[in-house]
Amino acid sequence: MKYGFDNDKYVKIQSQHIKERIAEFGDKLYLEFGGKLFDDFHASRVLPGFQPDSKLKMLMQLKDDAEIVIVISAVDIEKNKVRGDLGITYDVDVLRLRDEFERRGLMVSSVVITHFQEQESAKSFRKRLERLGIRAYYHYTIEGYPSNVALIDSDEGFGKNDYVETTRPLVVVTAPGPGSGKMAVCLSQLYQENRRGVKAGYAKFETFPIWNLALKHPVNVAYEAATADLNDVNMIDPFHLEAYGKTTVNYNRDIEIYPVLNAIFKGIYGENPYKSPTDMGVNMAGYCIYDDEVCCEASRQEIIRRYYATLNRMADGLCDAAEVNKEALLMQQVGVTADNRRVIQAAKDYAEETGVPTAAMELEDGTIITSKTSPLLGPSAALLLNVTKYMAGINHDVKLIPAEMIEPIQDLKVNVLMGRNPRLHTDEVLVALAMLSLQDENAKQAIAQLTKLKGCQVHTTVMLSEVDRKIFKKLGIDLTCDPVKKATGK
Repeated sequence: MKYGFDNDKYVKIQSQHIKERIAEFGDKLYLEFGGKLFDDFHASRVLPGFQPDSKLKMLMQLKDDAEIVIVISAVDIEKNKVRGDLGITYDVDVLRLRDEFERRGLMVSSVVITHFQEQESAKSFRKRLERLGIRAYYHYTIEGYPSNVALIDSDEGFGKNDYVETTRPLVVVTAPGPGSGKMAVCLSQLYQENRRGVKAGYAKFETFPIWNLALKHPVNVAYEAATADLNDVNMIDPFHLEAYGKTTVNYNRDIEIYPVLNAIFKGIYGENPYKSPTDMGVNMAGYCIYDDEVCCEASRQEIIRRYYATLNRMADGLCDAAEVNKEALLMQQVGVTADNRRVIQAAKDYAEETGVPTAAMELEDGTIITSKTSPLLGPSAALLLNVTKYMAGINHDVKLIPAEMIEPIQDLKVNVLMGRNPRLHTDEVLVALAMLSLQDENAKQAIAQLTKLKGCQVHTTVMLSEVDRKIFKKLGIDLTCDPVKKATGK
């Protein structure tokens, strides 16, 4: 893998910049953390060299002065929204995040449920949090948000929300994913703190879009592709352009909310310390790109993957054609098609040759390995066996798992567990391989190759089961699938 991002430089200068921003305010600073505090795999894919836990490392330097508030939208709870990179729902991820933060010695003070409109699922989640000893608060949907500033900045707007009790000077506001309402929580707290005589400030740490890259830079376009379901749009910051005569990039939600923040700051301080949404940010990622073309190409590949993920979502009935069309338009903007992802054509060519569902993987050195569906194995399970044999130098004709071992597993799946698909999934193949590795040297060598697959690319000509998708994620493999469903069982 080629790298284009200096992670050490990023941690150093980003930490310093956040400390400087904290020093600019008095009693308390609400710091909105956009994106993911750790496991930021999108950033690591589009900025090769970025470490998924970089933000967490920075926060650890401030942990004695910081507490964390986790935000989740009642709308996301209601529709069981899933975090795409981990395959878990947002409400489950809130609990995971809390456990991960506290395991690292960080204080998680509460959870805020936003966009609350008496949803029963949100009420149930709050009760669950309280049973676990976690303080939970409601923030309500405000009619006309964010344009109705007069209502928002009043006792019937932010004043109606629960006041989130905090005790430390730095309050980090984060969420499982975008669209949760983090900024609104921060602004509501500024309003509430002011009513209580506390002079609080606000700053925003959002990795994307990167404000000092071009509007249509592939890294920024990849952010639009990642948030197509939210209808986020990257925009030139008009307030920054007017104030300074300089072009910077922000996105629609920050630009839309700026008048609200402007009114709140004027109410608290008599003036707004920020002349633009860009001023609110503390993101230094753009200064840490040292090979622009590497990051551009990584971002172009991410946009293609997002397009295929959206095709799959539409095939599952989770989105409409408009979202697919938006992803296709973003591909056009950066000048790529499916042909720019080598494994797609390799899998399609092999499928045409064999007449069955197939898969293809591109290894780190550019080698492409293919596989096909058989009576015993699905294409993804067969692919892992073919790839690990190749990497271990084992002859392709060698059967790592004997047929007589596979058949009892199939019998269990179909005749005992009443499944419809007798073919082995990737997890079943890996378990069988691990058992064989105790006495078979080839199996042992094949298992040893699995950790080397991180960052490899895979495409399959059919949509995979959830089990197979999760295995590829755990191995760090980037997967795309044709939006073709096959008869699958459990």
